[in-house]
Amino acid sequence: MSQVPPKRPLTLRDVSEASGVSEMTVSRVLRNRGDVSIATREKVQAAAKSLGYVPNKIAGALASQRVNLVAVIIPSMSNMVFPEVMTGISQHLENTDLQPVIGITDYLPEKEEAVLYEMLSWRPSGVIIAGVEHTDSARAMMANAGIPIVEIMDVDGLAVDSMVGISHRRAGRKMAEAILKYGYRSIGFMGTQMPLDHRARKRFEGFTEALAKGGIEIADREFYSGGSALAKGREMTQAMLERSPDLDFIYFSNDMIGAGGLLWLLEQGIDVPGQIGLAGFNGVDLIDGLPKRLATMDACRKDIGQMAAQIVADRWTEGAVQDPVSHVLTPKLSLGDTLKRK
Repeated sequence: MSQVPPKRPLTLRDVSEASGVSEMTVSRVLRNRGDVSIATREKVQAAAKSLGYVPNKIAGALASQRVNLVAVIIPSMSNMVFPEVMTGISQHLENTDLQPVIGITDYLPEKEEAVLYEMLSWRPSGVIIAGVEHTDSARAMMANAGIPIVEIMDVDGLAVDSMVGISHRRAGRKMAEAILKYGYRSIGFMGTQMPLDHRARKRFEGFTEALAKGGIEIADREFYSGGSALAKGREMTQAMLERSPDLDFIYFSNDMIGAGGLLWLLEQGIDVPGQIGLAGFNGVDLIDGLPKRLATMDACRKDIGQMAAQIVADRWTEGAVQDPVSHVLTPKLSLGDTLKRK
């Protein structure tokens, strides 16, 4: 479900009323100018943060109080997933006067809050932001920005405004059901540190729930921090099979580490999928060049980017507040050459 965004952004008057001091004093505090007592400064800052107020750096410069920029806030550009999302956004905005501007959060909530604050201070025409988990302050800033906000990649949660993405819990369940269907029973899992990557966590939750329904518990698991790389996949696959040699399947949280695992197994002369099956997630182009096609699931990245950009562009063109929209896409499972068939 979605919450209807407000019809106007917050102003100095809102902060003034909430803090009980004059608009002039509020202005001095938020611009870090003038002689204001510490107690008053803290009162104003607390009120502004609780409201989600962001100072306008272009106040008075433009009659519209908006610039033709779309803030796109994502966790990483080194992850192969997000460049394709950006491609979808850029392609759709090409025929408009809007330009995307990227902010990187490194999966850190406090950094996302800081990036969002800075971008909103320039009064963009819209925000496209990855995920639906944010700090209370970040949600307040978005809810009171008075512009279209589109949360992308994930739909398992409550949106501030609009959302476009897939259900990662459902994706995890779907992969587990396929693995069980083809007879695998001793299953290992490799993924990123769950507290930092909510979408990977939800896939893992859906995956384990579906396995449990089939009477199966994960036999081994390993979580890592840092970037997803072929070398990381090779290293973890070797370590996991040395301690759990009876595994007959490994599910990787993304295709990059899955590709590394596949290459290591083939180098060792291990039959894939005869002795052990494999699957990843994301459906990145990289896997098309592997000796065997890795089983995976397409996360609809380009479509998500295009749809999110369209929501922002439509509202910007029509210049009116519209009802929030929710696009739930269905990822497609590809069995590749690493899921055994009966």
